[in-house]
Amino acid sequence: MTRDGFPALRVAALAAILSLLAVAADAPAPNAVGQFESHADVGTVTRPGSVECDAAKKEYRVTGGGENIWGKADTFHFLFNTTSGDLTLSADVRFVGEGKNAHRKACLMARQSLDADAPYADVAVHGDGLVSLQFRREKGGVTEEVKAKAPAKGTASVRLRREGNQFTVWVAEAGKPLEKAGSASVPMADPVYAGLAVSAHDPAVTETAVFSSFSIEK
Repeated sequence: MTRDGFPALRVAALAAILSLLAVAADAPAPNAVGQFESHADVGTVTRPGSVECDAAKKEYRVTGGGENIWGKADTFHFLFNTTSGDLTLSADVRFVGEGKNAHRKACLMARQSLDADAPYADVAVHGDGLVSLQFRREKGGVTEEVKAKAPAKGTASVRLRREGNQFTVWVAEAGKPLEKAGSASVPMADPVYAGLAVSAHDPAVTETAVFSSFSIEK
């Protein structure tokens, strides 16, 4: 090959590399689902979780195992985005099937990290209809709770809002006006992980919840 041919080969090779990089940049993350960038099990679970999405309905079916979202550490499946600043998560939530444990949980959650003992705040819909604000103020700390005034029957409409370190939840039966159910101060540094969480409250099984009409607002 002549010396004059080398520059052309180098240019062609560089163009090919740049093309591959552009394709990679546009490709979704391997675990991306709908509006969310990823999903994963948090904590040690014996039965892994999964996610399905109906983009047209903005509906997510989240299946999670795990022992609980409570105490000093959590085990559940989490569908999330990393985000900073104030935000509001809203959805209608219902469980699929009768379930094994009355306290299986489906949550809108903001979390400092994917560590099992991370600080967090959520609005948790329980299998028996109870809805509550749950939160852990510091890493490895205990979980605290503010219960809604009344359990939600069937599908629950819930909202979780972050304003600085203040987290507030609203609750209603589906189709009825939302009512403020409680608030708490939970220090978290940006960025946080925000999204949908499901825990079976029984490590031997998985449970599925449907989050419909989901929205996340900055």
